[in-house]
Amino acid sequence: MVQSKVPHRRTIAAVYRYAPVIVLEENLMKTKSALLIVDVQVDFCEGGSLAVPEADTIIPVLNRYIKLFTREQFPVFASRDWHPHQAKHFQQQGGQWPHHCVQDTEGAQFHPHLKLPTGAVILSKGTAPDEDSYSAFQTVDSRGKEFNSLLKKAGVKTLFVGGLATDFCVRWSVVDALTFGYTVELLQDAIKGVNIKSRDSEQAIQEMVRLGARTTTLEKATKMFAGLKKA
Repeated sequence: MVQSKVPHRRTIAAVYRYAPVIVLEENLMKTKSALLIVDVQVDFCEGGSLAVPEADTIIPVLNRYIKLFTREQFPVFASRDWHPHQAKHFQQQGGQWPHHCVQDTEGAQFHPHLKLPTGAVILSKGTAPDEDSYSAFQTVDSRGKEFNSLLKKAGVKTLFVGGLATDFCVRWSVVDALTFGYTVELLQDAIKGVNIKSRDSEQAIQEMVRLGARTTTLEKATKMFAGLKKA
């Protein structure tokens, strides 16, 4: 399935109502790396309407990445599905998926154990009835700014990506990031997949690496940032 890389303009007004206003601080303008947490929402975790197996196990690891990036004053972005109740994305309207992450429902909230920092930029996608929007590059923030524009404004060159699900929204986000020319570090210890077929996540990771993504872990990332301080 080919996904458009630019959000529909007419969905922007809807996003204003549901996300807090986040202002990028001046210090973010000077950074070169950013953390993207993809769709760690209640409906995608244990007990949710579209739960990803073992999704909850990556949350403590993501929290440590968040702590690392916050300490280094690198920007943190968190994408979310933010669907209307009626959408072609859902099985009831001919789509692939059961109802999930419907605007203003508990299932659409970020998992309560995910410790997003105060300055995290919330990115919403799938906000219109005719959108699927798997990629974070199809999101906008609360002011209607597209994700790619936010990254460029912040001077980001390298994007660290983790979250849910490896074989869908993580994959699409990584592929689009590479297409836009970013260096991508895939957080191998902080992703989980749906695996409709048993090897879907494995194959998605292989594809992302083949296209140019690098894989990393919390241990490697911590050493990487420590090395930057010494340089």
